[in-house]
Amino acid sequence: MIRVVIFAEGQTERKFIEEIIAPALDPAKIYLQPVLLKTSKDYSGGAVSFDRFKDNAIKTLKMPSAPILSTVLDLHRLHKRFPASDEAEGKANIHERVRHLEAALHQAIMEKLPHLHPECFIPHIQPFEFEGLLFSNVTALCATKPGWERFEKELTAIRKGYESPEHINGGDETHPSKRLERILPKYSKTRHGPDAAKTITLAVMERECAHFRAWMEKLRRLAGNDSEVRRLG
Repeated sequence: MIRVVIFAEGQTERKFIEEIIAPALDPAKIYLQPVLLKTSKDYSGGAVSFDRFKDNAIKTLKMPSAPILSTVLDLHRLHKRFPASDEAEGKANIHERVRHLEAALHQAIMEKLPHLHPECFIPHIQPFEFEGLLFSNVTALCATKPGWERFEKELTAIRKGYESPEHINGGDETHPSKRLERILPKYSKTRHGPDAAKTITLAVMERECAHFRAWMEKLRRLAGNDSEVRRLG
């Protein structure tokens, strides 16, 4: 069994991992453990500072049980003190931007733990946020709750306006979750997000969202690379 601790952005992402991604990886004996980081004295989840992230990442990777560490962080409102944030902002291609951020984050953590195998830490930053994945199939999204079918045309128009669901932008009023909250009556991020993802299916989200698919492929490859990662780690 391969244990992968995943620092999740919030409750929605944690449910998404537990209910949809984890069951898909169980047959490969990859066990996912989503964790919400404390973002204040009394609250866990939400955008986390880089210093808090770094401290928790190092502590996790030093655990005697030697878990692999990954993340599900939203690009939207990612803390500006994360490594290479200013450089990445200048990249017009959204996938280049998140790959640049992930590489810088990987380097920053591995520099503190040079003895670890590089694949012990697999950062993932989702463009622009989890809710973008739900635009992978608007018809299935609108089937999540009775009455939402009448908004399919409006949501389809949004989807068709972008190259992929991952390109639906992260402006304060135009990021994916804001659009869903504005258009779909009584849309609840934590309740309807994971339910919609189940209806859409993991396979469709991977087909439509290249960066998300690349992360899933990295996780699946752990099943074949586990002995090598542990030997070098």
